[in-house]
Parts: sequence; structure tokens; C-alpha cells
Amino acid sequence: MTYEITVLRRKTPEDLPYEQTFRYEARTGADTVASALININRGSLTDVNGNKAEPIAWECSCLQKKCGACAMVINCIPRLACDSVLSAVAADDRIRLEPLRKFPAVRDLICDRSVMRENLKTITAWIDEEVSLKDDKDNILFEAGKCLQCGCCLEVCPNFYAEGRFFGMNAMVPVAGLLEKLPADKSRRLRKKYSKHIYADCAKSLACHDICPAGLDIEKLLVNSNAIALWKHLFK
Repeated sequence: MTYEITVLRRKTPEDLPYEQTFRYEARTGADTVASALININRGSLTDVNGNKAEPIAWECSCLQKKCGACAMVINCIPRLACDSVLSAVAADDRIRLEPLRKFPAVRDLICDRSVMRENLKTITAWIDEEVSLKDDKDNILFEAGKCLQCGCCLEVCPNFYAEGRFFGMNAMVPVAGLLEKLPADKSRRLRKKYSKHIYADCAKSLACHDICPAGLDIEKLLVNSNAIALWKHLFK
């Protein structure tokens, strides 16, 4: 099967984006967007018009749906390139690739997602001491630990924008696990940050629920963390 893959490209953050289309002959029915990009970049690269092209810049690491590095917009939907089989995501054998649009552009399919890391640092989304995974409450902590920090949830969120006050679900998920684990006296500061940076501006659209590549139950985590951070303390 031959696919036409159109990439929204730019050489520097200051450049205007432009489209470039490449033909790709799938080697197997299991070929993914990631494997297509790897193979397209091999050897001498030319587009459908015969013009020479520079290798397509994109990010990847594990290629096993574990790290979230290869997140991009594929035919208008944020996905992981390594988890997007060509035959499943193509529309009439055509595939359009764009960088995540909620973050500053860097080059081609690469964007700057460092704001996600900075938000986690601001909200202090980690535990400073060793914890045990022995009781029933640890189900939430384990679920929260599966977040890939890919940014797909932020791409579809109507309330998130880079460097805004609302940190989005990629910050909520690890905090949900911490709120479940930490005792009330140690979670007071975290609850305040949660209220300011997550609860206050989340419109509960739950667009993130269906888009999560890890299949996290975002609604369950959100309801649980809202209850711990706010409601249980308001009615005491």
C-alpha cells in the first residue's frame, strides 16, 4: 500500500510553516507513522514533485508507547506516532502530520513541551519520601503512574495554553496519585496548588478522557482528586 504523507514543516521557530508531501510504500500492514518517518528519512529524500528534501525532524525514544516523545497531530488528532498504524489513521491513503499546536514550534514536527515539566515543578508533583504499595488506595497511585506526559491531553483541552494558569491533565494525573497517598497534614500546600492550577480552570469537558494514549481513566482520577483536595475539607 502506497501512502501520501504530508508534513507541516519549518526550519526554525521564526519561519512560516509550509507543506511537503512524500510517498511511502508500506512494508507490512503493521507499519506505523513512526516506522514510515524512519524509513522516509533513510537515504536520499525527495518529495512527490521530485524536489530534494532535508530529513524530517521529529522526536522519538522508546517506539513502544512508553515515553510519549513521538506525540504529534496525525490527520487532525493528537496521537503517538509509534502507536498509529498507517492503515488505521489514513484517510483515502493520505496522512497529514503536524506538530502539537498548543506548544511553541521548534522545527518540523518538534515542539517545545518544556512548559509541562515546569508546571510539574511549580505544583511539586512528586513524593519526597519512599512510599509503600500495599493498601487498596494504591490503585489510584498506580493508575496515575501510567501517564506518559506526552501532551496529547493538552492539545485537545479548550482551557489549556502554554504558560497559562491552568496546568491541565498532565499535571492533574500525578497529583491525583499524591493526594491519594499523602496524609492531610502533608498535602495542604499541594491541595492549594491543585485548587489554583487545576480545579479553578478545568471546565470538565473531558476531551482528554478519550484522547489519552495510555487509556487512563481521567474522569475517575479527576473526581477522586477533587474530592480529596476540596470537598472533603470544605464540609469538615
